[in-house]
Amino acid sequence: MLGNIHSYESFGTVDGPGIRYVVFLQGCPLRCKFCHNPDTWDIKGKNKLVSSKEVFDELIKYKNFFGKDGGLTVSGGEPLLQSDFVLELFKICKENNINTVLDTSGYIFNDKVKEILKYTDLVLLDIKCIDEKIYKELTGVDLKNTLDLLEYLKEIKKDVWVRHVIVPGITDDDVLLTRLAHYLEKFGNIKKIELLPYHTLGVFKYEKLKMSYPLLGTKPLSEERLLAAKKIFKQVK
Repeated sequence: MLGNIHSYESFGTVDGPGIRYVVFLQGCPLRCKFCHNPDTWDIKGKNKLVSSKEVFDELIKYKNFFGKDGGLTVSGGEPLLQSDFVLELFKICKENNINTVLDTSGYIFNDKVKEILKYTDLVLLDIKCIDEKIYKELTGVDLKNTLDLLEYLKEIKKDVWVRHVIVPGITDDDVLLTRLAHYLEKFGNIKKIELLPYHTLGVFKYEKLKMSYPLLGTKPLSEERLLAAKKIFKQVK
Protein backbone atom coordinates (compact mmCIF):
# COMPACT_ATOMS: atom_id res chain seq x y z
CA MET A 1 0.00 0.00 0.00
CA LEU A 2 1.44 3.36 -1.07
CA GLY A 3 0.90 6.62 0.77
CA ASN A 4 1.38 10.15 -0.51
CA ILE A 5 3.65 11.61 2.16
CA HIS A 6 3.99 15.34 2.68
CA SER A 7 6.80 15.26 5.25
CA TYR A 8 8.28 13.59 8.34
CA GLU A 9 9.42 14.67 11.78
CA SER A 10 11.88 12.34 13.48
CA PHE A 11 11.72 13.62 17.06
CA GLY A 12 8.25 15.11 17.51
CA THR A 13 7.28 16.17 21.03
CA VAL A 14 3.90 17.88 20.52
CA ASP A 15 1.88 15.31 18.56
CA GLY A 16 1.17 12.81 21.30
CA PRO A 17 3.00 11.48 24.36
CA GLY A 18 6.76 10.97 24.51
CA ILE A 19 9.14 11.19 21.56
CA ARG A 20 7.33 10.50 18.32
CA TYR A 21 8.07 9.80 14.69
CA VAL A 22 5.47 11.93 12.91
CA VAL A 23 4.28 11.22 9.37
CA PHE A 24 2.35 14.03 7.69
CA LEU A 25 0.14 12.74 4.89
CA GLN A 26 -0.92 14.72 1.85
CA GLY A 27 -4.54 15.73 1.32
CA CYS A 28 -7.25 17.45 3.36
CA PRO A 29 -10.98 18.06 2.70
CA LEU A 30 -11.09 20.97 5.16
CA ARG A 31 -10.18 24.53 4.24
CA CYS A 32 -9.61 26.02 7.67
CA LYS A 33 -9.13 29.77 7.53
CA PHE A 34 -6.27 29.51 10.02
CA CYS A 35 -4.53 26.54 8.37
CA HIS A 36 -0.76 26.98 8.34
CA ASN A 37 -0.14 24.10 5.92
CA PRO A 38 -2.14 24.84 2.74
CA ASP A 39 0.50 22.89 0.84
CA THR A 40 -1.00 19.70 2.32
CA TRP A 41 -4.50 20.24 0.90
CA ASP A 42 -4.12 18.64 -2.53
CA ILE A 43 -3.95 14.86 -2.15
CA LYS A 44 -2.21 14.74 -5.53
CA GLY A 45 0.50 17.08 -4.32
CA LYS A 46 3.93 16.54 -5.82
CA ASN A 47 5.34 14.31 -3.13
CA LYS A 48 6.91 10.90 -3.07
CA LEU A 49 4.68 7.83 -2.91
CA VAL A 50 6.02 5.56 -0.18
CA SER A 51 4.91 2.12 0.97
CA SER A 52 3.81 1.49 4.55
CA LYS A 53 6.70 -0.96 4.89
CA GLU A 54 9.20 1.72 3.84
CA VAL A 55 7.78 4.14 6.41
CA PHE A 56 7.96 1.50 9.12
CA ASP A 57 11.53 0.55 8.19
CA GLU A 58 12.50 4.20 8.69
CA LEU A 59 10.63 4.84 11.94
CA ILE A 60 11.86 1.63 13.59
CA LYS A 61 15.37 3.12 13.53
CA TYR A 62 14.20 5.52 16.25
CA LYS A 63 12.54 2.91 18.49
CA ASN A 64 15.20 3.23 21.20
CA PHE A 65 14.26 6.88 21.63
CA PHE A 66 10.54 6.23 22.03
CA GLY A 67 10.71 4.94 25.60
CA LYS A 68 7.48 3.68 27.16
CA ASP A 69 5.26 6.50 25.83
CA GLY A 70 6.58 7.43 22.38
CA GLY A 71 5.92 5.94 18.97
CA LEU A 72 4.32 6.82 15.66
CA THR A 73 1.89 9.67 14.99
CA VAL A 74 0.13 9.94 11.65
CA SER A 75 -1.07 13.45 10.87
CA GLY A 76 -1.76 15.60 7.85
CA GLY A 77 -3.51 17.24 6.13
CA GLU A 78 -6.20 14.77 7.05
CA PRO A 79 -4.62 11.29 7.30
CA LEU A 80 -7.95 9.49 7.00
CA LEU A 81 -8.14 10.53 3.35
CA GLN A 82 -5.56 7.76 2.95
CA SER A 83 -7.28 5.27 5.26
CA ASP A 84 -5.99 2.10 3.60
CA PHE A 85 -2.41 3.28 3.98
CA VAL A 86 -2.91 4.28 7.63
CA LEU A 87 -4.56 0.95 8.42
CA GLU A 88 -1.72 -1.07 6.95
CA LEU A 89 0.93 1.07 8.65
CA PHE A 90 -0.78 0.86 12.05
CA LYS A 91 -1.15 -2.90 11.74
CA ILE A 92 2.58 -3.25 11.14
CA CYS A 93 3.31 -1.00 14.12
CA LYS A 94 1.10 -2.97 16.49
CA GLU A 95 2.72 -6.23 15.33
CA ASN A 96 6.00 -4.67 16.48
CA ASN A 97 4.72 -3.10 19.73
CA ILE A 98 4.94 0.48 18.47
CA ASN A 99 2.52 2.98 20.05
CA THR A 100 0.20 4.57 17.47
CA VAL A 101 -1.47 7.98 17.51
CA LEU A 102 -3.97 9.28 14.95
CA ASP A 103 -4.20 13.06 14.53
CA THR A 104 -7.50 13.86 12.79
CA SER A 105 -10.24 16.43 12.30
CA GLY A 106 -12.80 13.64 12.56
CA TYR A 107 -14.47 14.74 9.33
CA ILE A 108 -14.05 11.28 7.80
CA PHE A 109 -15.87 8.70 9.90
CA ASN A 110 -16.85 5.34 8.41
CA ASP A 111 -16.31 1.60 8.84
CA LYS A 112 -12.71 1.81 7.59
CA VAL A 113 -11.98 4.39 10.29
CA LYS A 114 -13.51 2.09 12.89
CA GLU A 115 -11.13 -0.63 11.71
CA ILE A 116 -8.15 1.74 12.00
CA LEU A 117 -9.17 2.57 15.57
CA LYS A 118 -8.63 -1.07 16.55
CA TYR A 119 -4.92 -0.48 15.97
CA THR A 120 -4.84 3.05 17.43
CA ASP A 121 -3.66 3.77 20.98
CA LEU A 122 -4.65 7.44 21.11
CA VAL A 123 -6.66 9.86 18.99
CA LEU A 124 -5.76 13.54 18.75
CA LEU A 125 -9.08 15.07 17.75
CA ASP A 126 -9.18 18.63 16.42
CA ILE A 127 -12.44 20.37 17.24
CA LYS A 128 -12.30 23.71 15.46
CA CYS A 129 -15.49 25.13 16.99
CA ILE A 130 -18.52 23.77 18.85
CA ASP A 131 -20.99 25.98 16.97
CA GLU A 132 -22.12 24.25 13.75
CA LYS A 133 -22.61 27.45 11.75
CA ILE A 134 -19.26 28.96 12.75
CA TYR A 135 -17.56 25.59 12.22
CA LYS A 136 -18.85 25.49 8.62
CA GLU A 137 -17.74 29.08 7.96
CA LEU A 138 -14.33 28.37 9.47
CA THR A 139 -13.58 25.03 7.80
CA GLY A 140 -15.88 24.69 4.79
CA VAL A 141 -17.31 21.37 6.08
CA ASP A 142 -19.89 20.18 8.62
CA LEU A 143 -19.20 19.45 12.29
CA LYS A 144 -21.44 16.38 12.65
CA ASN A 145 -18.94 13.65 11.76
CA THR A 146 -16.39 15.01 14.25
CA LEU A 147 -18.88 14.84 17.11
CA ASP A 148 -20.12 11.42 15.95
CA LEU A 149 -16.54 10.17 16.01
CA LEU A 150 -16.05 11.53 19.52
CA GLU A 151 -19.20 9.71 20.67
CA TYR A 152 -17.92 6.49 19.11
CA LEU A 153 -14.54 6.89 20.80
CA LYS A 154 -16.38 7.19 24.11
CA GLU A 155 -18.37 4.06 23.28
CA ILE A 156 -15.23 1.99 22.59
CA LYS A 157 -13.34 3.62 25.49
CA LYS A 158 -10.55 4.94 23.26
CA ASP A 159 -8.28 7.57 24.79
CA VAL A 160 -8.57 11.03 23.25
CA TRP A 161 -6.72 14.31 23.41
CA VAL A 162 -8.90 17.16 22.17
CA ARG A 163 -7.20 20.05 20.41
CA HIS A 164 -8.83 23.44 19.95
CA VAL A 165 -7.26 26.44 18.23
CA ILE A 166 -8.36 29.78 19.68
CA VAL A 167 -8.63 32.37 16.92
CA PRO A 168 -9.13 36.06 17.78
CA GLY A 169 -12.44 37.32 16.44
CA ILE A 170 -13.76 33.82 15.75
CA THR A 171 -13.29 31.17 18.45
CA ASP A 172 -11.77 33.50 21.04
CA ASP A 173 -15.18 33.93 22.63
CA ASP A 174 -16.05 33.14 26.24
CA VAL A 175 -19.52 31.86 25.34
CA LEU A 176 -18.16 29.45 22.70
CA LEU A 177 -15.34 28.30 24.96
CA THR A 178 -17.79 27.65 27.79
CA ARG A 179 -20.08 25.71 25.45
CA LEU A 180 -17.19 23.54 24.31
CA ALA A 181 -15.96 22.96 27.85
CA HIS A 182 -19.43 21.86 28.98
CA TYR A 183 -19.87 19.63 25.94
CA LEU A 184 -16.60 17.80 26.57
CA GLU A 185 -17.40 17.32 30.25
CA LYS A 186 -19.31 14.08 29.66
CA PHE A 187 -16.46 12.27 27.90
CA GLY A 188 -14.47 10.29 30.46
CA ASN A 189 -12.15 9.03 27.72
CA ILE A 190 -10.78 12.54 27.09
CA LYS A 191 -7.41 12.50 28.82
CA LYS A 192 -6.24 15.96 27.81
CA ILE A 193 -7.59 19.18 26.29
CA GLU A 194 -5.03 21.27 24.44
CA LEU A 195 -5.97 24.91 23.90
CA LEU A 196 -3.74 26.18 21.13
CA PRO A 197 -3.16 29.88 20.42
CA TYR A 198 -3.68 31.09 16.86
CA HIS A 199 -0.43 32.14 15.19
CA THR A 200 0.64 33.52 11.82
CA LEU A 201 3.67 31.34 11.17
CA GLY A 202 2.16 29.83 8.04
CA VAL A 203 1.36 33.09 6.24
CA PHE A 204 4.57 32.87 4.19
CA LYS A 205 3.35 29.59 2.66
CA TYR A 206 0.30 31.35 1.22
CA GLU A 207 2.57 33.99 -0.27
CA LYS A 208 4.82 31.31 -1.74
CA LEU A 209 1.82 29.50 -3.24
CA LYS A 210 0.37 32.81 -4.47
CA MET A 211 -2.75 32.28 -2.36
CA SER A 212 -4.64 34.93 -0.39
CA TYR A 213 -4.55 34.37 3.37
CA PRO A 214 -8.15 34.40 4.74
CA LEU A 215 -7.25 35.88 8.13
CA LEU A 216 -4.82 38.53 6.96
CA GLY A 217 -4.54 41.18 9.67
CA THR A 218 -5.61 38.85 12.49
CA LYS A 219 -3.06 39.10 15.27
CA PRO A 220 -1.74 36.09 17.22
CA LEU A 221 -3.70 35.23 20.37
CA SER A 222 -2.40 37.06 23.42
CA GLU A 223 -1.07 35.19 26.43
CA GLU A 224 -3.75 36.91 28.50
CA ARG A 225 -6.59 35.50 26.38
CA LEU A 226 -5.04 32.03 26.34
CA LEU A 227 -4.89 32.06 30.15
CA ALA A 228 -8.51 33.25 30.28
CA ALA A 229 -9.57 30.35 28.06
CA LYS A 230 -7.72 27.84 30.20
CA LYS A 231 -9.43 29.28 33.27
CA ILE A 232 -12.84 28.66 31.70
CA PHE A 233 -12.03 24.99 31.13
CA LYS A 234 -10.67 24.59 34.67
CA GLN A 235 -13.82 26.10 36.14
CA VAL A 236 -16.06 23.75 34.17
CA LYS A 237 -14.01 20.77 35.35
